[in-house]
Order: sequence, then C-alpha cells, then structure tokens
Amino acid sequence: MPPSRRRTLYALTAAVAGLAGAGLAWWRYTPAKVDDGVTQQLWGLEFDTPVGTRLALQSMRGRPLLINFWATWCPPCVEELPLLDAFHRENESKGWQVVGIAVDKLAPVQAFLKRQPLAFPVVLSGMEGLNLSKNLGNQAGGLPFSVLLGADGSILHRKIGKLSEQDLQLWRELR
Repeated sequence: MPPSRRRTLYALTAAVAGLAGAGLAWWRYTPAKVDDGVTQQLWGLEFDTPVGTRLALQSMRGRPLLINFWATWCPPCVEELPLLDAFHRENESKGWQVVGIAVDKLAPVQAFLKRQPLAFPVVLSGMEGLNLSKNLGNQAGGLPFSVLLGADGSILHRKIGKLSEQDLQLWRELR
C-alpha cells in the first residue's frame, strides 16, 4: 500500500475512533430523562444539616434553586464549591438559592465546613444521595452533579461534572 494511502487510512481510522469516543462520552454524561413524579418527590424530602437541624426542600420552593450533589472525597466537587458560594452570594438578593447535598458522612462534612465555610445551606444525604441523583438523571452516578430548578419547581437544566462560570451565567438566564 502506498504511503499516502496508508496515511489516509490512519487518519480515517483516528477520526472514526475520535467520533466514537465523543459519542460515548456524550451518551454517558448526558443526564437521562426524569420521570414526572421524581420532581414532586424531591420537593417532599427533608435532610439533616451538619449543625443538627433539618431542612425541608419544600421551604425553598417558589424561587430558582440550584442543587449541587458533592462529597468531601471528590476533588472536582471541592474545587467547584467556591464558585457556587460566590454565585450564591452574588445572586441571593436576586431570588436565587443554592443547596449542597453532601453524599458523605457527618464528621468529614463538618470538618470541611469548618475549614471552608459556605454561605449556602448544606445537607447530608449519605450514599442515598447517589440514588437521588440517579433518579434526577445522573445515570453514571458521577459527582459533582447539579440540577437547576425553576421558580415553578420544574427541572430546567442538569449537569454531570464540575460547573464553570459560563454554565452559571447561562443558567442565570434560564430562570
């Protein structure tokens, strides 16, 4: 086979492999469709907080809500928390809410929040939080996972993986 034809064949093979990989990544990291009843169930949930109180998600209904599933043992989660905290501080007066659902145990979350306090509420879900995130479309079970709920309580957007400033700017416009 002539060298030019061999290079063309290699390039074509690489392009096909790249497209297959991109398609697999898109399929794996695109949140799945959510059953209609899941959102209603979400609003009925109550969680313990690291300070020993309880938070009912129903109390947050009526304003846009960004829910972020995270864990202290998840480096991308820990990296995005300052961004979420800044988003909360900048937009709370505009009606925005943020809640962090820690897929973790009490002691590590308390230690983390002592080192890095957050202005938004944090609740504890333990490993049950992964099931909740899967019900909300996170079929891969990856963290971090974020869900944007509109003021009417409906899901507007979801993302598996670390949020960026651009994600938050776009989501701000969706409310």
